[in-house]
Amino acid sequence: MIGWMKRYFAPAPHRKLHPDADVGRLYPKYRWRTLESTFMGYAIFYLVRNNLSTVAKDIEGALHYDHNMVGNILAISALSYGLGKFLMGALSDRSDPRKFMATGLILTALCNFAFGGIASYGVHLLLWALNGFFQGMGWPPCGRSIGHWFSLRERGSIFAVWNVAHNIGGGLAGILAAYAALHFGWQAAFYFPGVIALIASIYIFLRLRDTPQSLGLPPVEVYKNDYSDDEKKHGLHEQELSTNVLFVEYILKNKYLWLFAIANFFVYIVRYSMLDWGPMYLREVKHATLSGGGMAVLILEFGGIPSTLLMGWLSDRVGGRRGMISLLCMIPIFLAFIGIYLNPAGNLGLDMLFLAVVGFFVYPPVMLLGVSGLDLTSKKAVGTAAGFIGLFGYIGRTVQAKGFGWMADYFGALYGKEVGWNMVLYTILACTAISIFLLAFTWRVKPRA
Repeated sequence: MIGWMKRYFAPAPHRKLHPDADVGRLYPKYRWRTLESTFMGYAIFYLVRNNLSTVAKDIEGALHYDHNMVGNILAISALSYGLGKFLMGALSDRSDPRKFMATGLILTALCNFAFGGIASYGVHLLLWALNGFFQGMGWPPCGRSIGHWFSLRERGSIFAVWNVAHNIGGGLAGILAAYAALHFGWQAAFYFPGVIALIASIYIFLRLRDTPQSLGLPPVEVYKNDYSDDEKKHGLHEQELSTNVLFVEYILKNKYLWLFAIANFFVYIVRYSMLDWGPMYLREVKHATLSGGGMAVLILEFGGIPSTLLMGWLSDRVGGRRGMISLLCMIPIFLAFIGIYLNPAGNLGLDMLFLAVVGFFVYPPVMLLGVSGLDLTSKKAVGTAAGFIGLFGYIGRTVQAKGFGWMADYFGALYGKEVGWNMVLYTILACTAISIFLLAFTWRVKPRA
């Protein structure tokens, strides 16, 4: 079985180069197909990942779960996703992205179908852990594809455009889940996205391709005449890297990669705090409806679209200083959470405005910390580097999913729901402050020469 999987997922072989006239015609076509298909595919991954939080309260009512139980499901999913992204990242660096990504969509769709059809807490834990692990097959093949089709000087801007897939998929996930649950019951919040994911897997398999060389095209460095100093000295490094080189030389010995990864731990706590718990917090403390909770997710996600594009472009203009831009973005997030804490119940419009500020500024650091993994390593190790940084991020999400559910239940039982949720907000503010402190050490870090 393992041997068959290695053969099936193996990178597409290099083909004989096309004449120069064909290269000029084919390269833009396949660059667009790479960007468009990975964008669409990754957005769909979010439909089958971010649907749970919107209907969590409805599941609690129907299946008699409490906040702590929901937090356990979110936490195990986040931890398995972090592990999956790390392990699948290393595997994706030596795999054909179209097969890898399409398979991931199929597997996560099946997990959603099963989750909606079963009413067992233990099975739900297992299914959402598997779903999280298979979700790790989404980002790494996208990073590999973009790293091979777009050059160093384009990276911040292109990843900024591509990263909008997070926001569109994540935003639509809340609206789709709320609509399905309102009209067909909470189970439909998992069935509808699952069907869409199956259709998307076929689209990815038909549309996406592997490296330029697999289509008879030169490496992107040749096409764009854009080389790093390391590539000028040692060549283009088009050979696939061994596991030892990937993990030891490009990851474990890279001190800046560790710094970005630890900062990402706290950034992800801030990012997912309102995505995982925002709908329930607004419904319990600020008197929002089910639709209002879904709208909060949409506002958070869509708020990050213009800023991701802007900050990605800006990070290229300042020489690739992703850490500097990320730090500046975390400051208004801190102020927005203070606003959410101080805003009294019944003034939901102002809460939505603060959430829009959080969404606007939190997604550039999420994107830029991932791009830094490619900046600081080889394009042949992008999946592994991104998986390493992502692992720390999703350990952070695991901590907040479990910890915030426990806080809301424990302190809420002792002092009332509002106090329980206030403890959550205090923790979010502390994590925001720590991320600012850590990112200060990355202020001058640029892509490796």
